[in-house]
Amino acid sequence: MTHSPYDAGAAPQPVPPRCYLHPERETYISCQRCGRPICPDCMRDAAVGYQCPQCLREGQSQVRQARTAGGGLVPGRPGVVTLSLIGLNVVAFLLTYATGGTGRSELVLWGALLPSSAPLELGGTVYTGVADGAYWRMITSAFLHDGIWHIAFNMYALYLFGPVLERYLGTWRFLAAYLTSAVGASVFVYFLSGPYSLTLGASGAVFGLFAMALAVMFKQGQDVRGLLALVAINVAITFVFPNISWQGHLGGFLTGLVLGMVFAYAPRAHRTLIQYATFGALWAAIIAGTVLRTMQLS
Repeated sequence: MTHSPYDAGAAPQPVPPRCYLHPERETYISCQRCGRPICPDCMRDAAVGYQCPQCLREGQSQVRQARTAGGGLVPGRPGVVTLSLIGLNVVAFLLTYATGGTGRSELVLWGALLPSSAPLELGGTVYTGVADGAYWRMITSAFLHDGIWHIAFNMYALYLFGPVLERYLGTWRFLAAYLTSAVGASVFVYFLSGPYSLTLGASGAVFGLFAMALAVMFKQGQDVRGLLALVAINVAITFVFPNISWQGHLGGFLTGLVLGMVFAYAPRAHRTLIQYATFGALWAAIIAGTVLRTMQLS
């Protein structure tokens, strides 16, 4: 056997670098931030070159996220909450008519706002009222409607004002404000209407949107005459036509006005704290009003 003079003492071959997240993969690419080797699957586009996933996450966590004028995070898909709310109302409306219509649908008899337990339409069955523990009615009633014109008007108003406020407030603030206005309207209905009246509809929450939009537009120096005219027309309709809950409209409007003033006028330095405190105060008032009325009816 012969030996090459070049075999003895030959320098060892260098070991190729391997991805620090996938040690079985060879790579000659390095993260521009930490310098560690990364494979193509771990490459993330950065302002300069490529970074590894860990460095990219750390960099993003240090970047201040954009905020809306109302203090919330800028929504990635503006209007998605509004469309979801409209979808829920439409589905509930279709189910109402698929199960017998407003006067006979179990969905309405179970979900509309009923202050005290009472026999309603179906064979004298007694349905549990809010005073006897059916507190879900305070929110489910805001997703039920008793006619095509009823839901058409409310959803059209929600479609007009919802996306605008959603962009101003951000996703979660808008959703919280809408639901708070809806429940605030229900408290007024619960407190000021007859114990056996059945109330339903999203108009309380819609009046809350009217009030929030009014406060925001006024703060921004926009012309609010058109919105004031719309509110005036709806107030007139409330008292001219029968079977319209002025209590719910009033409660929703006042709740929305309080929220709108805070969203529009809270000082930037303490904006989030003031907004959270306002939500807390409103829900404390909602609970207190509900408890007080329950005690009266019991």
